[in-house]
Amino acid sequence: MIGLARSETSADRLTAAGATPLLGDLRAPAEWVAKLPTLDGVIHAASDFGDDMGPVDMALLDALLPVLGAMPKRPRFVYTGGCWLFGATGERVASEDSPFDPLPAFSETITNMRRVLEAPEIDSFVVHPAMVYSSEGGVFSSFMEAMREGKPVEVIGSEQVVWPLVHADDLANLYLQVLEKAKPGSVYNGSAIDGLAVGEIVPEVARLIGTEHPEVHIVSADLAAERLGEWARGYALSQRLSGHKARAELGWKPVHQDAASLFQRANRE
Repeated sequence: MIGLARSETSADRLTAAGATPLLGDLRAPAEWVAKLPTLDGVIHAASDFGDDMGPVDMALLDALLPVLGAMPKRPRFVYTGGCWLFGATGERVASEDSPFDPLPAFSETITNMRRVLEAPEIDSFVVHPAMVYSSEGGVFSSFMEAMREGKPVEVIGSEQVVWPLVHADDLANLYLQVLEKAKPGSVYNGSAIDGLAVGEIVPEVARLIGTEHPEVHIVSADLAAERLGEWARGYALSQRLSGHKARAELGWKPVHQDAASLFQRANRE
């Protein structure tokens, strides 16, 4: 197993996880794609999150797909979309068949995703992860950092905003099952919790950190976009996302399925 690493720190983390690091930058794929060994499967879960993330991803596919097409065995390729491609769903629970309504910052992701699904040189799949978190952070990182520093927790939009969620371990398990079992062309939502209000998430994070009654400060989506980039408006989207298809077709069994089990330890063989 190999993983792309942009820095020595990332390379060390991959090594510690049992993977072989390949040093390279997402923005300069021509410098490393030719170094790829023979591969049976690829999981593409990287994103630049810059204003030009769409063109960056397109250039990566331009360089990577021909190399994969030259492999002795047709590789399986899992492309990562995302819950924000579905836009605000309100009380509706989006499925894999729901129409897209992406933020402008993510509109080109749909073009790149469709290119992958139509690529003749690979067996392709798409996973749309919900908001990804873990006990180390993920989408909750800013909450955890603020609590540890005794600062107000900044919530973008409103505490009533609903996020679909998936624990990083459960998502990793889904990627593995897609690689091993899914039919080419399949699309799955990686959502273990259809939707949980941010106002319910903050107290659970506080319990993990050991903080009582964290102060919450509401930040507008406009200010978040000004600070972080247009993509950050996604934090203010109120969404619900179903992971039923992956459960039914692949036997995916996420461990973390409600507020009480957000940080529950997995017990997988």
